[in-house]
Order: sequence, then C-alpha cells, then structure tokens
Amino acid sequence: MNGKNAVVLVSGGLDSTTVLAIAKHEGYRVNALSFRYGQRHAVELDAARRVASAMGVDRHVIADIDLRAFGGSALTDAIDVPKHESAAELGEGIPVTYVPARNTIFLSFALAWAETLNASDIFIGVNALDYSGYPDCRPDYIAAFETMANLATKAGVEGTSRFTIHAPLMTLDKAGIIRRGLELGVDYGLTHSCYDPTPEGESCGTCDSCLLRLKGFQEAGLADPVRYGGGRF
Repeated sequence: MNGKNAVVLVSGGLDSTTVLAIAKHEGYRVNALSFRYGQRHAVELDAARRVASAMGVDRHVIADIDLRAFGGSALTDAIDVPKHESAAELGEGIPVTYVPARNTIFLSFALAWAETLNASDIFIGVNALDYSGYPDCRPDYIAAFETMANLATKAGVEGTSRFTIHAPLMTLDKAGIIRRGLELGVDYGLTHSCYDPTPEGESCGTCDSCLLRLKGFQEAGLADPVRYGGGRF
C-alpha cells in the first residue's frame, strides 16, 4: 500500500471502473471524480455512484458542467445516437458521439482537485485499441496533457511534485480490459456503458459503446451481466 492520494475519473462505465480497481490495487487512496455535464441521461451517474460505493473510494465528487451550452455532440445536443447491427459496422472517422474537448475538460478538473489534495497521480480509462476513434484517447494526447499539467500548476512550477497521468488501459482491447478487471474482482454488473439507454435504464445494444462492450465480452468468452432492452442479449 503506497497510501498516496490519486484522482480517478469514474464515469460508471466498464473502462473507468477497471481503472479504479487498478488504482486501488496499486495502493492509492482513491478520490473518484464524475461529471454531470449535460449528457443525455443520468443512468451512468447512478452506475458511478454504485461503483464508487462498492469499491470503497475515499471520496466521490460529482462536478457539474453543462456542455449543452455548446452542443455539437449526440451526447449533449439534439442529434440522434447512431445505431448499428454489429461492431463491424463502426466507421473509421470520429463519430457524432464525440463530445468536443471532453477529456481535456475532465482532466483539467481532475488536475485542479489533485492540486488541492497534494496528489500527483491522475487516472483515466482511455485506450487506443477498442475505442470509438476519439482524438482525446490517444497516447500522444495523454503525454501532451501531462506535460501541460507540469507547466501550468503551482506544484509543477515549484517542483514540489510531478504530475503523472496514468492510462493503464491504453494498449488493451476490451476483452483484455475485462479480463484485467475480473482478476481484480470488478463486478461489471454495476457498470453502465450505453449512450442511449431505454426509459427503464437498460442498455440499447446497438450504439457504438454497447457494441464495443459486447464485442469485448464475446472475445473474452463471457456473458455481459448488464441488461439490454427488449431482451436483445
């Protein structure tokens, strides 16, 4: 147990929950940070609360930022969430579910909180294999943000600590992420990944996020424990 404070971005989804488990396993005192950012639904925040409670974080903060003021994404604007029959149909470009600068905004909030906690470690669940093509999930982006964090903060300038942005899932596909989480005792039944859940809170099974999640469980040889609308899976 290293006993150091860390800020972990927790959306309630599969990836961030796995990262939380990794931070706990490495002995960090976890301060979980989630966002009410004007997203289409609150189901993921309910999942974030469940995950934070079940995994015994030291503190869980839900910060309010209303990105609906800018729109420009199917998650924050009146734009339909794309649906597909299979993960093979997912395109190569950046999809309309990309929220402009979202990870930069989230990491900036995490950085501000880390400074107040005298923490130098921030964890985020991005990966560059089974993902939706978002530009702020790439290794170059994480490295650039880490450089900026050490230039733009009192702690960085005074040399009292050096910030590290941990992205432990970066080189894993979804199946690998799931296997790692299960090794650490993650209950994926607590999580939620769907962009466009049913009114009952069940996953749609056809948005990009659902399809990548289902692909991961299939490749891991496991059944996804969450419920999908209409008994689809």
